[in-house]
Amino acid sequence: MADARKTMIAVVGAGKCSKKLRDMASQVGKYVAEHGGVIVCGGLGGIMEGAARGAKEAGGVTIGILPGDNKEDANEYIDYVIPTGFGEARNIMVVRTADAVVAFPGKYGTLSEMAFALHAGKPLVAINAWKLGDEIEQANDPIEAAKRAMELAEKGK
Repeated sequence: MADARKTMIAVVGAGKCSKKLRDMASQVGKYVAEHGGVIVCGGLGGIMEGAARGAKEAGGVTIGILPGDNKEDANEYIDYVIPTGFGEARNIMVVRTADAVVAFPGKYGTLSEMAFALHAGKPLVAINAWKLGDEIEQANDPIEAAKRAMELAEKGK
């Protein structure tokens, strides 16, 4: 019997980024939501906010796994706020919750999430993020990345 649970796509990247990158993340969130998936992210600003905004605008569901213990820190587009109090250790929870990961440019937090995804055998699609080897699929645009992440997630379920 096929897994009837919704596909969960983690979107990771910089907490502070350009409007262009935030809008690209929004396109990923929108695509995932339009295709029945759920966005999971770190729940804060930048790439995370963009992905959650896109999902919400498309009528989708969002989960934010926060590093702190204050629910109010979540961006306005997060439906389910999970305050961990774990700091950067929450990155592993973001990745482990997802069926696949889309990575945008970011710093060491993004690098750790990408490494956790590789270690856990989670499909990983990158858009101009860290280049870590052949195990990471590279995408040229957000729609391509979202589509491929959904395909890989469904295949792995």
